[in-house]
Amino acid sequence: MSLLFYIAAVISVLSTLIAITRVNVTHALLYFILSLISLGTIFYTVGAHFAAVLEVIVYAGAIMVMYVFVAMMLNLGHATIDQERAWLKPSIWIGPSVMAALLLVVLMWVLKDTGAAEMAHTVTAAKQVGIALFGPYVLAVELASMLLLAGLVGAYHLARK
Repeated sequence: MSLLFYIAAVISVLSTLIAITRVNVTHALLYFILSLISLGTIFYTVGAHFAAVLEVIVYAGAIMVMYVFVAMMLNLGHATIDQERAWLKPSIWIGPSVMAALLLVVLMWVLKDTGAAEMAHTVTAAKQVGIALFGPYVLAVELASMLLLAGLVGAYHLARK
């Protein structure tokens, strides 16, 4: 099981580094989504199934949709049409596709090797997660929500004419 953890960790680190170094916002978002999905796989391999589902649904799903909307609000006009056509080249998609395929193999391997009896011992209720988040970690939750709100307000001010 530790081999799967390390494969997902390498994919997470690589896709995060690539997302940071991309100039193109769309490419950075694709690699960042891949990073979040691999983090969900890491959570799943260590037995935090609820956190893995939340990682994929909340972060890779909902928050990344917000980032896509921000990227759409920052549309730079007609000058970017040729650049957008260049993004559709198949060579651009090789990196994310290879890493996503490797991550899919790792996830299938984890799902195949994890038995029902093993999963029964690691069940965490949503109530326990809520108590932990709004108990000792309430400051971290509130800081994360304020950071997201500041990013949304900043994107609005950058995008308005």
